[in-house]
Amino acid sequence: MKRLLPRFVSEFEDRHGKWRLRFRRKGQATYYFKAGHPSNAFWAEYSACLSGEAAPHTDPGADRIAHGSIDDLVSRFYRSPTWQGMAAESSRRTYRGIIERFRERRTANGHRLGTLPVTGVRTEHLDAILGTMSATPSAANNLLKVLRRLFAYAVKIGMRGDNPALHADGYRGSSKGFHTWTEDEIAQFEACHPVGSKARLAMGLMLWTGQRRSDAIRMGRQHVKDGRIRVVQKKTDAPLWLPIAPQLKQSLDLVPAGQMTFLLTEFGKPFTGPGFGNKFRQWCDEAGLPQCSAHGLRKAMSRRLAEGGATHSQGKAITGHKKDAEFSRYAAEADQAALADQAMANLANRLAPKSRKPLKKGA
Repeated sequence: MKRLLPRFVSEFEDRHGKWRLRFRRKGQATYYFKAGHPSNAFWAEYSACLSGEAAPHTDPGADRIAHGSIDDLVSRFYRSPTWQGMAAESSRRTYRGIIERFRERRTANGHRLGTLPVTGVRTEHLDAILGTMSATPSAANNLLKVLRRLFAYAVKIGMRGDNPALHADGYRGSSKGFHTWTEDEIAQFEACHPVGSKARLAMGLMLWTGQRRSDAIRMGRQHVKDGRIRVVQKKTDAPLWLPIAPQLKQSLDLVPAGQMTFLLTEFGKPFTGPGFGNKFRQWCDEAGLPQCSAHGLRKAMSRRLAEGGATHSQGKAITGHKKDAEFSRYAAEADQAALADQAMANLANRLAPKSRKPLKKGA
């Protein structure tokens, strides 16, 4: 009687006449079990196979890739420490999408770019591709950034001697990225979504901590201590202890006592990143703010910090940015008039005539 085996596991007779078990799943290496079924050791091996630990993920069709082609370079890049060492899975997912669209593009002769030799790529070829993306300059600049990393890896492993993407031209001043919320827009959202609503809580977690949506959806009671909230940023692994502003505390105090994660779906489960993005998009639309997004609140907090006179070090201590330039980019939309008034008042006070001391007798 044939045994019932878990998914992806099959039984076969080897050349020595011994019956063995193997794990075979598309996109993963084949694994031969050491333990028999059923046993605790077997289930441990099976779990390791499903996770990719025992049966590593492979690049499907890698054996059919032409040596020295762009497909070959991409396949090697995906297996490199450079790729695996990226801090965030979201970054790898974004980069992979850009790379895959690039190598699936077609030349004028109908050839797929992935099949072309790496050594044949010249700067003028990349300029021509980027030139077709004038309607989406931000996407073009993102492609150029990824290509510079990809071809830098090609130079590193000796597939070519130079990086053709280094001298390719991007688009200047093409986009400011996500819209930074203004104070009027913040007030409009708050008027639509009062304290106690899930939308108001979501806004407060991002606005008053200056964190990304991927961090906000993981915040919970276990992260709160002594009036601060502990955040380990998902994208950068940066650890932060952030003071809880009274405005945020007002919303947090209304979260049910037994609820560990602050933000939950209507089914009582934690949000996924894309799911929360869609839900927040809905809340913004309900408030009549189609131009606003979740990430724009992180930029709004940076703007507020800059307008409040925070130094770069103080701002980075809240947002988690590593470099001054990164914080400056987010705080770039600080109100110019308010900053100018503050700077002029400081200067005027410093240079104001000082009162003369009374002269001593006999002077």
